Amino acid sequence: MTTKNLLVELFVEELPPKALKKLGDAFAGVLFEQLKAQGLTAAGSAVAPFASPRRLAAHVTAVTERAADKSVSQKLMPVSVGLDASGQPTPALLKRLGALGADASAVAGLKRAPDGKAEALFYDSVVPGVDLAVGLQKALDEAITKLPIPKVMSYQLETDCELPGWSSVHFVRPAHGLVALHGSSVVPVKALGLRAGNGTQGHRFEAAKSPVLLADADSYAQTLLTDGSVIASFNDRRFAIVQQLAQAAERLGPGYEVLMDEALLDEVTALVERPNVLTCGFEEQFLEVPQECLILTMKANQKYFPLVDTHGKLTNQFLVVSNISPIDASAVIGGNERVVRPRLADAKFFFDQDRKKTLESRVPALSKVVYHNKLGTQGERMERVCAIAETIGLQLGGPELAARSLLSARLAKTDLVTDMVGEFPELQGIMGGYYARHDGLSDDIAFAIEDHYKPRFAGDELPRTMTGVVVALADKLETLVGMFGIGNLPTGDKDPFALRRHALGVIRMLVEKDLPLDLQGLLAGAAPAFGDRITDATAALADFIYDRLAGGLREQGASAQEVDAVLALRPQRLADVSQRLQAVRAFAALPAAAALAAANKRIGNILKKSEGEGVAVQESRLVEAAEKDLFAAMQKTVPAADAEFANGDYTASLMTLAALRAPVDAFFDGVMVNAEDPALRANRLGLLKQLHEAMNRVADLSRLAT
Repeated sequence: MTTKNLLVELFVEELPPKALKKLGDAFAGVLFEQLKAQGLTAAGSAVAPFASPRRLAAHVTAVTERAADKSVSQKLMPVSVGLDASGQPTPALLKRLGALGADASAVAGLKRAPDGKAEALFYDSVVPGVDLAVGLQKALDEAITKLPIPKVMSYQLETDCELPGWSSVHFVRPAHGLVALHGSSVVPVKALGLRAGNGTQGHRFEAAKSPVLLADADSYAQTLLTDGSVIASFNDRRFAIVQQLAQAAERLGPGYEVLMDEALLDEVTALVERPNVLTCGFEEQFLEVPQECLILTMKANQKYFPLVDTHGKLTNQFLVVSNISPIDASAVIGGNERVVRPRLADAKFFFDQDRKKTLESRVPALSKVVYHNKLGTQGERMERVCAIAETIGLQLGGPELAARSLLSARLAKTDLVTDMVGEFPELQGIMGGYYARHDGLSDDIAFAIEDHYKPRFAGDELPRTMTGVVVALADKLETLVGMFGIGNLPTGDKDPFALRRHALGVIRMLVEKDLPLDLQGLLAGAAPAFGDRITDATAALADFIYDRLAGGLREQGASAQEVDAVLALRPQRLADVSQRLQAVRAFAALPAAAALAAANKRIGNILKKSEGEGVAVQESRLVEAAEKDLFAAMQKTVPAADAEFANGDYTASLMTLAALRAPVDAFFDGVMVNAEDPALRANRLGLLKQLHEAMNRVADLSRLAT
């Protein structure tokens, strides 16, 4: 069966840049899957997506003009329903055959085959393969329907008929052209009120021809580049931008580096059809403003790429990705420099104005900012964070750390009421650090204010100082305890207060900073700061945090069984969890592990059924040799294991306990735990309870039993 390559393009008005790549991938992906599902592609067929500001397209290799016929065996109904006692077809069977385009003459050809406990009738037929025009129409309709459109537009289109009038079309942007080429032949499909052809449009200003006529499907990208001055491939266009940015920085000299922001690269790629990178500059006086402000305004507002020196310090040069390539680019460069200047001037004005007031003087203004209708204002929240931070500071470093943490927590949110953060919310914390230094506060306080939001995302750095760690912990705990206390919990994909992120931040600080803090104590210590505003949800919050911890450990490669064994004990010092996991992994590799895990599970079940019956073990009441041997082995082994546990050597502790396998096995082989004599039974239960406690200090070993 001969095949040709297929090209489909929708030519539209400018698409939303932040959604372009996703739209392009979805359009090509769904189109290809639909063609494949209808049998119109070959085994080696592949799809290449194209997406530019004004087009979505897909190139599919090895597409047939008509799908192969397909043999289909359809189950009709049980034999007892389809045929009467004399073997004649029932009305139900004839009706079913009629729905399939067959009549009573097909009854003789029906097959009987087992279907569960009964026998059923099956109808074999050949389904004709679909023609490309029909199959592509279905695939195109499906691809358009399933586009992840952020917001649909409605527009009017002249009706495609003899009667005058207009029809409504709903799409992400108004569509103006449709191309569908199978080889060099136009496939007669329609979409969004358009008929397919072989012509499209190139660059708005720099296309060599209009329209751009495509000879065949395979010439699409090259013809658009040559005649239309458009790089149709999103990835090729992005690569060209990266290359040009690097070359422009290199031309300026060895002291310049581009801040390559991946999200900005994607957005700029979606804004231009054929990129042209230009070098611009601004007055050096603006460098007096914190560079985070200048970088943010250039990237977020103007889509420019800042240039830094080899030390990461911002320069007064920046790069612009233009959509036009004039012979004399001075007008374009001058225009971009004029546009950015007011933005930088605004940033400088905000910075100068903000420094006229100290952070301390802004504290009262926090009481005028609502945080949550059930939890009060930012001022009330600040007081709670202060109380929590002071408590943690005392635990970790005494009065000195507590005092620094208290001051940092008091000022941490004050930059929320500054002009700069009002204009650029992304700078909260960062500006607080700058203003703290301007107020004459120490670097430790400034770092704590700047870092108290950290870690802000997965992989983000932790606070640099212990004061910063204390305030960041207090800030996140206040959010978690408060939101859980009013029942404002995450559901499904919705987590408006980022509680999952806050929980992971708490975990990371406790673990990576190796803090000697108990989780339960932290949560319980934070609750009093809320007074009667919340109900006690400490248990639910602890479960939430352990769930986040479990998920993180599994992502790092730990097995679900190992994680379950360690976290079943709810270890309060999260910094110990990694060592406990290592110990469990080493224990599980021992020959004795399986038997001891199974015995541990058995012991646990026995103790549950006999709760309250055990007593302190009395050696004089040990009767059987096996229980005496186990007691003697425990007297030798358990103290050593306990000492190793106390020293934090969890692996050695479990290795030591592994020596109990033989006496434990012998005990269960030769001793009846539930003896008729109550005193004897209680003594044996006491022995098992002592053994169970010793074996489950590092982890619940019964969770390792298969």
